[in-house]
Amino acid sequence: MVSFVTRILDLISPRSCVVCGRRLSPTERSLCSVCLFHLPRTTYQFSSDDNPVDQLFWGQLPVTRAAALMFYEPHSEMAQLIYQMKYNNRPDIGEDMGRLMAQEMKMGGFFESIDVLLPVPLSSKRQRQRGYNQSERLAQGISDVTGLPVCTCAVIRQDFQQSQTMLNRQERRKNVEKAFLLLHPEMLANRHVLLIDDVCTTGATLISLGSAIQHIEGIKISILTLGYTKK
Repeated sequence: MVSFVTRILDLISPRSCVVCGRRLSPTERSLCSVCLFHLPRTTYQFSSDDNPVDQLFWGQLPVTRAAALMFYEPHSEMAQLIYQMKYNNRPDIGEDMGRLMAQEMKMGGFFESIDVLLPVPLSSKRQRQRGYNQSERLAQGISDVTGLPVCTCAVIRQDFQQSQTMLNRQERRKNVEKAFLLLHPEMLANRHVLLIDDVCTTGATLISLGSAIQHIEGIKISILTLGYTKK
């Protein structure tokens, strides 16, 4: 249901699709319906045997389930969406995409038994520069739909590492080794924790975060990202 105020604001300051630039209708959020329809879904939430996101963590981290909503490729519509969300002061895109993630992933029962959402932390320096944590915005959007709580105090990122973008697999893992510090294990004890991130390429960042919390008593770990980079 679109409010009267929303319709008036759209008349005064029209919003545009972050991918194609077309004017959005009052019922559309961040993406127009055409661009939303054409985003490349993975459908991994329906696959238990052939899921390369899940396979990234085999032998690296004990994970109950792992999936990504979309495929990610450089210079694609998905890349444009991620860029706008991270670098163009658009935390609203993160929340909109989080709600989309929740709506589509829950159809495969992905959130069954999950107790808490844990977005990948940013370093304090990067968060000050950006003004927000895009993974936290994704988690908040998921929370809006599922009602699951978002935990942002249990783990911190100790310092800013080099950007992962131009690094190979081995360099990515080295770059984020021991990047995360567990402060409050009691917040995650005996809970099924869902790690949330924007894009999964090698899984290095998520493995590092998972390694920081995996020895907490009674913990279970699952993983969900907005995008996944195919090899």
